[in-house]
Amino acid sequence: MAYPDELLVEGERVVLHTRPHWKMLVLPVLVFLVVVGAASFLAALVSAQSWALVAWVALAVVAAVLVGRFTVLPFVRWRTTHFVVTTRRVLVREGVLSRSGMDIPMSRINTVQFRHTVAERMLGCGTLVIESASDEPLEFTDVPAVEKVHSLLYQEVADDA
Repeated sequence: MAYPDELLVEGERVVLHTRPHWKMLVLPVLVFLVVVGAASFLAALVSAQSWALVAWVALAVVAAVLVGRFTVLPFVRWRTTHFVVTTRRVLVREGVLSRSGMDIPMSRINTVQFRHTVAERMLGCGTLVIESASDEPLEFTDVPAVEKVHSLLYQEVADDA
């Protein structure tokens, strides 16, 4: 999962490139399974009716809207969110049609912290908190292997100093 070289400055290299943890996709997958199952069940129920074709089309439209909103959209959001640590900065990019991004130079980072609940520890993710020269700390949720990322980021900040 390479990060585009044209976004890096001269002498900068990618140390870590990750997406949010896969746990963000559990609910969308469950919604997909429930919608497809319910639509299939209802389609089978109305198959003997004279108006079955109209019901099937209505079921397909409702199922497509639900799957699009609650499965496809979260998947695209997950797929287009990037958390990148380079030798000079931390980058966060998200969005498809409307993109947003944030860069934090290593020299501006004061403190790096992490926290995770028991469930997050079992899943191998957590929240990374970066305190920089700005007023409020920045929190990045659902970071995979958050302890590893914390150590790596701390090492890069120490190397930059």
